Amino acid sequence: MAFNLFGKRKPEPDQPTEPELTPSQPAEPEQRRGFFDRMKQAVTRTRESLNDSLGGFIALTREVDESTLSDLEPLLLAADIGAATSTQIIANLRERALRVGIEGGTELKHLLKAELKRILDGVVQPIAHPSLPPEVIMMVGVNGTGKTTTTGKLANLLSTGLDSRTVLLCAADTFRAAAIEQLEVWATRSGVPLIKTKQGGDPSAALYDACTAAKARGTQVLIVDTAGRLHTKTDLMKELDKMRRTAEKLIPGAPHQTLLVMDATTGQNGLTQARLFTEAAHVTGIVLTKLDGTAKGGIVLAIATELKLPVVYAGIGEKIEDLIPFDSTSFIDSLLD
Repeated sequence: MAFNLFGKRKPEPDQPTEPELTPSQPAEPEQRRGFFDRMKQAVTRTRESLNDSLGGFIALTREVDESTLSDLEPLLLAADIGAATSTQIIANLRERALRVGIEGGTELKHLLKAELKRILDGVVQPIAHPSLPPEVIMMVGVNGTGKTTTTGKLANLLSTGLDSRTVLLCAADTFRAAAIEQLEVWATRSGVPLIKTKQGGDPSAALYDACTAAKARGTQVLIVDTAGRLHTKTDLMKELDKMRRTAEKLIPGAPHQTLLVMDATTGQNGLTQARLFTEAAHVTGIVLTKLDGTAKGGIVLAIATELKLPVVYAGIGEKIEDLIPFDSTSFIDSLLD
C-alpha cells in the first residue's frame, strides 16, 4: 500500500463532508465530575504506562500513514486491549485515513478515543428492571476475584446512593470456608440485612429463603453471593443454573442481572475463565475489580470485544465506597488524558 494515500486525500468540493468522529463531551454535573476524578485516580498506572509510549508517539506524529498505524498497534496491545480489539481499531483508522485523511497526532488521538468509546458503548444493554420488586442480582465468578467483597460493596452503593434502595444480601457461597462470615462483616459495615445458612449447606435453599424474605419485607434489591468453586463432585455451572431456576420460580424474571466479577490484574488470562461463566451462567454484565492495581486497564476494551458484555461497575480500591458505576466517557478521558 502506497504511503501517499494516507493523510493527503480530502473530499471533493461537491461531495458532502462526513462529520468528524470526535469523542462525546461528558456532562459536568457534580456527580459526573466525581466519577471522573475517581476513575482518573483508578487508572493512573495504566495512563502512565500508555503516556510513556503512546504520548510520545502521538506528539511526534506529523503525518498518519501506513507505517504510523503499524507502529500504533503494539502500543495498544501493551495496554492489554487485546489482539482482536487492536486489529479492529487499526482497521477502522486505516479506512478513515484512506477516505479523508488523518492530519497529525492530535486528530489521531481524538479518533482513537472515539473508536474506544464506540467499542464500549456498542455492548451496553438496558437493564431489565422488574416492574415489581425485588430485583434479583446474582454475583458469579471464580474464587479470588473479590466476589464476596464486591457483593458487600455493591450492597453499600445501592443502599446509600442518590437513588438509594432497600437491599437484602444472601450468603449463598456456602462451600468456601469463611465466605459467609466475610459477607456478614460487609453486611454490618453497609447496614444491610443478611440471609444465610450454615457452611456446606444447600445454596439454593439459602436463595429460596432470601427470595421469600425479600418479597415479604418489600425489599427492592436482593444481591446473591454465589460459589466460585465447589468442594463436591457437583458441576458448578449446574449448581448456578439450579439457583437461577429457584429464583425464577419465586420471582418472575429473576435473576434480573447476573454480574460476573473479574480481577483486572489477571488481564487476558481472566478472559478464559470469564468465557465459561458467560456461556453457562447467562451473564449480563461485568464488575471489574482491582482496576487501580493494574497498568493494563485496556482489558476493559478486550472484555467488550471478546465477551460482548459491558463493564457495569469498577472496583477502584479497598474501602467500602470504592466501587463505582462504570462510565465509558470518564474511563476513556481518564485513560488518554
